[in-house]
Amino acid sequence: MKHAWRWMMPLWLASTLVLAGPEAPPAAEAVDGKAMDQQVQGLKDEVLDLNRELFMLEEELLFPANTQVAVFVSMDVGEYFALDSVQLTLDGKPVSKYLYTEREARALNRGGVHRLYLGNLKAGGHELVAIFTGQGSHERDYRRGATLKFEKGIGAKFVELAISDRASKMQPEFMVREWE
Repeated sequence: MKHAWRWMMPLWLASTLVLAGPEAPPAAEAVDGKAMDQQVQGLKDEVLDLNRELFMLEEELLFPANTQVAVFVSMDVGEYFALDSVQLTLDGKPVSKYLYTEREARALNRGGVHRLYLGNLKAGGHELVAIFTGQGSHERDYRRGATLKFEKGIGAKFVELAISDRASKMQPEFMVREWE
């Protein structure tokens, strides 16, 4: 189901062309290039709309709201820590690992938020462990972990992995918190 649209789209386009038929326009009628361009653009727009609808349907089917869990990464300031990667384990199983580019790290420093993980969890108790890797002050390698034990009830669960500067100790602080 996940990639069904990839093989359905060419079939749909082919059937559209077959139904239109191979008839050539009469010689007396000149083919209007502008009209054909508009038709092609109209078809492209329809394909994009259909693709968007299929993507939304896929999200709903794969990640129902009552079992959904999403984990986001955010940064505040970033003076004492330059983020390289984040590894995420859920109930002792690795579920995500992401290596940030320089551009992505700058976007996080400017207030961006990155969805690191989206998955399904059954109701009950769970443990989330995040391992942050990067460079601390004086360009030293830095590796730190943060843990959150939480109860998953009915409904979606959103968790934030927040990296912020602790100016009093001149080092980064790593927090894992639930969004309400």
